[in-house]
Amino acid sequence: MINITFPDGNVRQYESGVSAMDVAKSISEGLARNVVSATVNGQLTDRELPIQQDATLALHTWNDQTGKETFWHSTAHLMAEALEALYPGIKFGYGPAGENGFFYDVEPPEGTVISSDDFPKIEAKMIELARQKNDYVRKEVSKADAIAYFQEKGDQYKLELIEDLEDGTITFYTQGGFTDLCRGPHIPNTGAIKAIKLMKVGGAFWRGDESNPQLTRISGISFPKAKELKAYLEMLEEAKKRDHRKLGKELELFMFSDKVGAGLPMWLPKGTQLRERLINFLKVKQENAGYQQVTTPHIGKKELYVTSGHWDKYGEDSFQPIKTPRVDEEFMLKPMNCPHHCEMYKFRPRSYRELPLRFAEFGTVYRYEQTGELHGLSRVRGFTQDDAHIFCMPEQVKGEFIAVVDIVKDVLKLIGFDDVTAQISLRDPDTPEKYIGDDENWNIAEQAIIDACREIDMKTVTAYGEAAFYGPKLDFMVRDALGRSWQLGTVQVDYNLPERFELEYIGKDNKPHRPVMLHRAPFGSLERFTSILIEHTGGKFPLWLAPDQIAILPISDRFNDYCAGLEKELAKHDIRGFIDDRNETIGRKIRDTELKRVPFMLIIGEQEAEANKVAVRLQGEGDQGAMTIEEFVTYFQSKLEY
Repeated sequence: MINITFPDGNVRQYESGVSAMDVAKSISEGLARNVVSATVNGQLTDRELPIQQDATLALHTWNDQTGKETFWHSTAHLMAEALEALYPGIKFGYGPAGENGFFYDVEPPEGTVISSDDFPKIEAKMIELARQKNDYVRKEVSKADAIAYFQEKGDQYKLELIEDLEDGTITFYTQGGFTDLCRGPHIPNTGAIKAIKLMKVGGAFWRGDESNPQLTRISGISFPKAKELKAYLEMLEEAKKRDHRKLGKELELFMFSDKVGAGLPMWLPKGTQLRERLINFLKVKQENAGYQQVTTPHIGKKELYVTSGHWDKYGEDSFQPIKTPRVDEEFMLKPMNCPHHCEMYKFRPRSYRELPLRFAEFGTVYRYEQTGELHGLSRVRGFTQDDAHIFCMPEQVKGEFIAVVDIVKDVLKLIGFDDVTAQISLRDPDTPEKYIGDDENWNIAEQAIIDACREIDMKTVTAYGEAAFYGPKLDFMVRDALGRSWQLGTVQVDYNLPERFELEYIGKDNKPHRPVMLHRAPFGSLERFTSILIEHTGGKFPLWLAPDQIAILPISDRFNDYCAGLEKELAKHDIRGFIDDRNETIGRKIRDTELKRVPFMLIIGEQEAEANKVAVRLQGEGDQGAMTIEEFVTYFQSKLEY
């Protein structure tokens, strides 16, 4: 008998050789029908593979992200089968799944170009093949046999991939008439794939290297039900309307300039107001929770990042060192705030009585993202993190961790993100070289996060390979108004940087001890958070956050003086806005104000001016009637959520 441990910590016993599918059946037939893959001891596998020893087990269905990616990976193979049938002699590179669909990089036969005009016939072929309900069959092959297969097929890209693999680790998957080099896993058979949409076609250099041949990348998405594809396409149309790059320009929040540099956002006045309100909101929360605000430079000596490990892990992909007139002196644009905060901790000797010590900073950092990866505010080269680092004793870790989780949950709820899942991000056991520090510290840190989440009964998923290079973390995944999932706040447990910076405190025993460091950022970065907030709200921000809360609209210029006095009176109650005194009709002013997503419109005509009142319109709800100024202030304050 072997012990199977589930994500919630429950343990059940099964006979050795049991499969994930068998386990699912023992729970319920309904679950078994929906399981598409499993994670066993951190490894994603087919649901039918036998489990021979004690293991942790997570079952994946279409309803979780890993299950969707298994489904989409299987659809990539189905597309490859269709392409091979339509374009004999086509060669294949990579064909993975992603967060939203799949792609395959292919080299069409000489003289053939695949364009979006070909999508209908490719989709039709895919559906035809899917209806054959062919099983995805896994087969272990020797390296020699794998090479022989693809030599005969004449696919040099697969041969190149096989060169990097070790004998005994190679698997093929076959469905219908198509066989591919793949480690899996896959769904049981093609029949589950009911709806397919190819989305775009473009170029991609083989292995991302511009010196290699350029292949054709075909991207798409699939679903187990046609109505889900319909809903997804409708969501995409709505997403275009909510694109933060489009709304950011229309609402005059931020801009980019080629002369300033790609990926370096500049906040316009209204965007700066929004940004400052977010900062001030979190500052108050932090001060109430015992954080101390600090400020550090935008640059640091290269040696600082050598000590922290950032240079070794990210140096080649960062902005390169800045040389000074002094020989051998080099500085770096700050990629992280944490090394600076470690040096602040070392400013003087620390006692256990000072711990936990909480440093907070809205610090701007710089990372050289590739040009093709830049995307509005969501992927930039200069961004501001709502960063904080907590230095504490080992026995304080759990309490501090839970307190941070409470802050993050409060922040996300107030902003309007109600659907939140926490992702426990752990090491990838197959790539230990990606991480610094010894296994003992990693094991302690990972277990601390798992125990804390269990204690507060937090809904979590586990992702292997998503840890920071210096420690595991808890990432907060939110679902926006369109149902899309985003990673926002994070909290990380780090035993390694205190070691590398030789941080100490004097304990009750009057001896030096090493503190533990928690990294924490509820927003993540202000830029990315704002991009998600814009798209989540469609630019209709919560009233307390809106750059302009009111627009005062005089029907004619005869009422401009009354409007000016009204604006001043409302400002005394912290109600901010503007007067639209353009020589336009009131209908045009109302339409333009609606497009600017201003929450309240106060329309001033002769009756309002004579009665010292305002005619109130609420964004999306229309006319609210006439009110005295005092009545409007009370009504306005009742609408404030913060």
